Amino acid sequence: MDFKKFSELIMIEQTLFALPFAFIGVLFAGGNTLSTWFWVAIALIAARTAGMSFNRVIDASIDAKNPRTKNRLVPRGEVDAAMVWLIAIISSLVLIFSALMLNQLCFYLSFAAVALLFTYSYFKRFSASSHFYLGAVEAAAPIGGYLAVTGEFTIVPFILGMVILLWIAGLDIIYAIQDREFDIREKLHSIPAGMGEKKAITISLLCYILALIALTTAGILTHKTLPYWLAVICIGGIFTYQQKIVRQGIVSGSIKKFFQVNLYVSPILFIGTFMDLLLK
Repeated sequence: MDFKKFSELIMIEQTLFALPFAFIGVLFAGGNTLSTWFWVAIALIAARTAGMSFNRVIDASIDAKNPRTKNRLVPRGEVDAAMVWLIAIISSLVLIFSALMLNQLCFYLSFAAVALLFTYSYFKRFSASSHFYLGAVEAAAPIGGYLAVTGEFTIVPFILGMVILLWIAGLDIIYAIQDREFDIREKLHSIPAGMGEKKAITISLLCYILALIALTTAGILTHKTLPYWLAVICIGGIFTYQQKIVRQGIVSGSIKKFFQVNLYVSPILFIGTFMDLLLK
């Protein structure tokens, strides 16, 4: 498999977009050494690669039926399913090794992380809570980043995890509106399929509001300064703009705008948190 196909398979741009999730956890814990940053980055990249590989191969038969996803690499036969399984397994082992290089707690939790990555793709087959399950998978990044530094549990990483969980769930609910009719036909579970588009958008809005509350709570508990709060205000503005877009109707153009502006959220939060730590 060449790099172009590999990049398309795992959507490498989304891996770069997800890196700040883990780094935010590291920053909230106080930073630490370059070695910690390195192994956190490797763990996150391995986790994203494993998760995307599991998803692509497990969902291949479903993707082949969906007009939106039928041209993905595995359904159209450009990449062998056995190769994707191998990538997923190797990436999972890299994740576990990276966690071992961080600390004992991260090593033990890495097995749970692999289980989450593997099971997510099956969830929509029996529960509309799959949006929140995906959020929980993504929430492991800031929690893991924080624990990589401290090696012990506190309330802060879980509040950070809740920020990501709610944000990603709200995002995925909107994304699933595109596939509402397909999901109903194929008996797949999603909030848009089960409750309709309007209620799905309302639930997404509620998720975004709760994510902002969690973000504010994390800032208060850790005594964040102006750069962090400016980042929170910017993120609030992005969330507002996103909800305004979807209320104008779900079409390909609005979904594209929705996700384009979403790419700014994690870098803005990372920069605000980094500047806060730097000024302290």
